[in-house]
Amino acid sequence: MESDVEESLRKRPRKYPSFADSSSRKQFEQYPGRPFAIMGEVNFMQDDDHRLEITRTRFGSLLKRHGDLTERLARDSDKIVFERLQKEFEAARASQTEEICLDGDAWNDGLLATIRERVHMESDRKAMHGDADILSCPLDKITYKIGNKVICCLEGARIGVQYETTYAGEPCEFYHCVLESKSFLEKMTVLEHTVPFFLPIREIENDLLSSNAMKFIDHVGDLLQAFVDRREQVRLIKELYGNQIKELYHSLPYHMIELVLDDSDCKVTVSLRYADLVSVLPTRISVLAWPMFNKSTTATLNRKEDGLSGSHSAPIRLTYAEDALRTMSLPEAYAEIVLNLPQAIQQTCHQKAPV
Repeated sequence: MESDVEESLRKRPRKYPSFADSSSRKQFEQYPGRPFAIMGEVNFMQDDDHRLEITRTRFGSLLKRHGDLTERLARDSDKIVFERLQKEFEAARASQTEEICLDGDAWNDGLLATIRERVHMESDRKAMHGDADILSCPLDKITYKIGNKVICCLEGARIGVQYETTYAGEPCEFYHCVLESKSFLEKMTVLEHTVPFFLPIREIENDLLSSNAMKFIDHVGDLLQAFVDRREQVRLIKELYGNQIKELYHSLPYHMIELVLDDSDCKVTVSLRYADLVSVLPTRISVLAWPMFNKSTTATLNRKEDGLSGSHSAPIRLTYAEDALRTMSLPEAYAEIVLNLPQAIQQTCHQKAPV
């Protein structure tokens, strides 16, 4: 009996998948140009591995940033550091015997060397506790004001630089940078500061401080003032024209700015890029407009005497607006753009219309 069953099974014809079968055809059609479907599965697995590696790398970077943030929060917060340094600078200026205002060539490497020497002399004098004659003859406490910088000697062989930023003649924030060196012959380092974290003060320290401390001090001042200028320009257009601006985006240092103006007649996008962080005017500018004609306007524009098509699928480049942004502050250029926008759109449409 069992032998008859086995014989019957051997004689039964085997069924192979046929392309006539719709399900089998679909399976092969999913991988056109590939001899076997298994190759697609291998490539799919490789793609998954690649994505997994990217995710792992990003997650590792996120963990590192979290650790750095945790360490930073464990230290004094920026606000506490600012308040402490501000009080220290105020005390130093209150106890000064003289304030010297300098400009031009009077601010030079020789003066900075003199300041460093005075800082270490005062520190050495206070270290000699047993010499009453030396302690009874303190050095004059001189503060130097150079442009938007105030430089003074702080306790513990430190040089303090306070930056006073302004916009349109009005005072804005104070920023601080404290420099330290173990001896007069050793290079200075940045001990602490209140410069915003997104401005590259540590990179500037590595590039300039050891080779040209005066240039370092000046460059940090230029960096802070340019940042405040760009920030205040954006703040002012939001304050003056916020109801006309549909979208506004910017980077933390305000060196990349995007804004969108949208009204019933036209949509305008403005893209600004600054060459570096000490620039107050953009160098890469793009201003594009999309006219949005309503039915009545379109009917008017389609008249033969106007020579207008009334339909613009491609944006129009507003060169007059780009020129304004290159030479004016952002609020001034914005006013210029809005004032001349209707005329510029009409002229551009006439120029593009077929003869």
